[in-house]
Amino acid sequence: MNFIFSFLFSFAGSLTPGTINLTAVQLGLEHKTRHAWRLALAAAIMEYVYSWLAVVFEKWITSNPVVIKNFQLIAAIVMLTLGTLSLLSVSKPVPLVQRFSESGFRRGFILGVLNPLSMPYWIGVTAYLKSQHWIELNSAIQLHTYLLGVSAGVFTLLVLVAYLAKKVVTVLESRKTTLMKIPGILMIGLGIFALVRYLT
Repeated sequence: MNFIFSFLFSFAGSLTPGTINLTAVQLGLEHKTRHAWRLALAAAIMEYVYSWLAVVFEKWITSNPVVIKNFQLIAAIVMLTLGTLSLLSVSKPVPLVQRFSESGFRRGFILGVLNPLSMPYWIGVTAYLKSQHWIELNSAIQLHTYLLGVSAGVFTLLVLVAYLAKKVVTVLESRKTTLMKIPGILMIGLGIFALVRYLT
């Protein structure tokens, strides 16, 4: 049951627009399927790490609101930067972006490291599932089964959105440039939203 619940919550939680899934959409729009698979693998590994930290350090993290608040600032900076670079690369290739895009795994790893907002999510989800007695994390096997479900959920969603984006851009080939700008615009919007939340 640990795997099933963590998989479902991981898949559903990853549906909300963020740097990683928007990057997966962008790779799909660019027909870079292999890059998308590598991105998904790296992101799944980092999600495993962050969800493990969330479970292990749950009490410490929740007792330090400063830590949670700074997650918003990190998210804002990352999304604004990546969104701007994404928009620039659509109209005019940027050497930095090209080097960053050469490896889907490297991109997924870096974006995963810069995505600590998953920790508050997994703290909340884990606390809820434990309170409902739907999961048990009393042994190493139970814990790592739960964490594998988290990684599997993220991986599945990222591969799926990249595949769907590829299908969409194939159908709407005449509007390919416009479609490729959407992930960058959304990242900038989310970055501004996160920055506003941090400042208020």
